[in-house]
This record gives sequence, structure tokens and C-alpha cells, in this order.
Amino acid sequence: MNFNTNRIKAIIKKEFSQIKRDKRTIAIIIMMPIMELLLFGYAASTSVDHIPTAVLDYDMGRESRELVQKLVNSQYFDMDYYAESMDDIEYYIDNGYAKAGIVIPPDFSADLKSGKSAQLQLIVDGTDPATAQTILSSAGGVVQSMSVEIIQETRGTTVPKSLDLRSRVWYNPDMSSIYFNIPGLIGVILQTVTLMLTSFSIVRERERGTMEQLIVTPITKMELMIGKIIPYVVIGFVDIVLALALSVFWFRVPIAGSITLLLLFSAVFLFGALGVGLIISTVSKSQLQAMQLSMFMIMPNILLSGYMFPREAMPDFIHGLSNVLPLTYFIKVLRGIILKGNGFGELYKEFAILVAFGIVFLALATLKFKKKID
Repeated sequence: MNFNTNRIKAIIKKEFSQIKRDKRTIAIIIMMPIMELLLFGYAASTSVDHIPTAVLDYDMGRESRELVQKLVNSQYFDMDYYAESMDDIEYYIDNGYAKAGIVIPPDFSADLKSGKSAQLQLIVDGTDPATAQTILSSAGGVVQSMSVEIIQETRGTTVPKSLDLRSRVWYNPDMSSIYFNIPGLIGVILQTVTLMLTSFSIVRERERGTMEQLIVTPITKMELMIGKIIPYVVIGFVDIVLALALSVFWFRVPIAGSITLLLLFSAVFLFGALGVGLIISTVSKSQLQAMQLSMFMIMPNILLSGYMFPREAMPDFIHGLSNVLPLTYFIKVLRGIILKGNGFGELYKEFAILVAFGIVFLALATLKFKKKID
């Protein structure tokens, strides 16, 4: 077989010429590796520090304040909330404001001075096993270090027993990774499936030549967008029901909260996710471009939403970036309802944010769509 290098060069030149004309593809070629490297470099970390913590100090003595300061100095704990009762501790952890709670009993300082074993309680949010394990090991290290210091300081007088740290892990006592992964995975699957499907919907009309039929009809842009979304909302509901059934009956992950509330949040989230898909479909010139843009959107959602890596471990800029992703809030809702049994009172902020995302993305898709042939 004879190879003509001139013909091969001509094909190579043609391919580069086509790539050069496709500015969206060039942008993806350049931005994708940069974005993935930055996201993996900063977001892909399980090393958690500065954990938001609530402290309930019934003692208020010098020794209890010293313990709290040592926890802060370890760089693992930020005492962001000072509770006045156990109800406050429960509120901060239930709502996700704090990942840990420190409870110091009223006789803490007195027990230390009298040589008794001084107890304190550590309450841990077990929904994220990686963060929970960091909390347990870090707090244990600080308490053990303080015990050694106290023994050395009181040697020859009254020698206290070591501090007695009593730990309780809420919501996921066994710190099972399945309990953590399954709710987040439901959100990721729902976003991925719906985003991929809707991102092809309008661009497929163009490629099949049926866009002209839509243009000559009296249907408005908003009616078209809603009509495009509704079938995929139904598909999304089927997917989430199947996913929930599989998680309960196969993976044995019980749903602690209301299934009706979970479906309500899922519907709201679907409108936002589908709106993003429609935006991609309206700006894409081909299904290949729609696929590329979809993958460009899916990767940050998986990395930054808290599904794979704790958001507490992310730098401030990356953490702030995760706040503009609907999946971040939906995963919090899923874990809150499934693992914690949260109700609407704990999740109303996430509901409002997801509704806002849905309105904004659907409006943007409507504005970007043009009822004409380019």
C-alpha cells in the first residue's frame, strides 16, 4: 500500500483548520486540563482542619478555658459557636453549622484539682466519616497531651487521673462510608443524567432539521423551554425513586426523614439542573459540543460539591466557588434528610437557593434561545 505524504499533510491541515474555526472546542482544549489540575490540586484533599465546632462550657473555670484554647491551638477546631444548652449543640450540628460539639461538665475544674478523673463529652457529626475520624483523633490527641501536662505539673502533690473523653457519633455511629457516599451519589447521578439528556435536546432539533417546524409554530420561547423540561423532570423522578429504592433495599441505607420532602427538593433541584442543560443546548452548534460542555460542567460538580472531598478541606476561594453549584446544596439536603432526618425547618435556606437557581437558569436558557436559523 502506497502512502502519499502530501495527501496526509492535506488532511492534517484540514483538521487543524476545522479545529481553529471551532472556538468553543479550542476553549475546552485549553481550559479543561487547567481547570482539572487546579480543582484536583486544591479540592482533592481529605486533610481537614479548622473544623467548625460548638462548645458548651458548664464549668467556665480556668482549666476548661485552657482545654478549649488547646483545641483551638491545634488548628483542627474553630470554636465558632458557644452554646448555652444541649439544645443549642443539637441545633448547630443538625443544621450543619458545626461538625463537632464539646460539652464540658460543671465539675470539670473541681475534679482536676481534687485528683479525680475529669470527664468531657465530644459529639461528632458522623455523616462524613473522613471528617469525623479527624475530629475523633485530633480531639483525642489534644486531651491526651493535656493529661500528660497536668500529671507533670502536679507530680509530688495530688496526681489526677487522665482526662476522660467520652465520644458520641451522631447520624452514622459506625462511620460507614456507604452511608456517606450513597446520598451524594444519588445527587451526582441525577445531575449527570438530566444534564446530559437536556444538553442534546435543542441542538438535536437543529441537526435533525426539525427546528424549522418549531420556528413556524406560535409557541413562545418560555413555553418551548418548559415543554422541553417537563419530560426530563418525569425521567428524573423515575431515576430518583429507583435510586432511593436501591439505596434502602440493597445498600441498607435507611431514610431517617420524610420521603415526600425529599421528592419535593428533588423536583426543585431538577429544574435547576435541567436549566443548565438547556443553556448548554442553546449555545452548542452540535451534539459533540454539547457533550464537551456537559463534561466541562460535570467535573466541577463532582469535585466541589462535597460528594467526594470534604468542603472544609478546600481553600476559601474553592469553597466559595462551590457555593454557586446547585449540587452542593442538593447533596446537603440528601444527607440531611436521609441521614439526619432533617425537616423543612432545617433546610428552608437550601430550598430557597435551589428555587432561585431553577428560575435563573431557566430564564437564561429562554433568553439564549433564538427562534431562527443561524
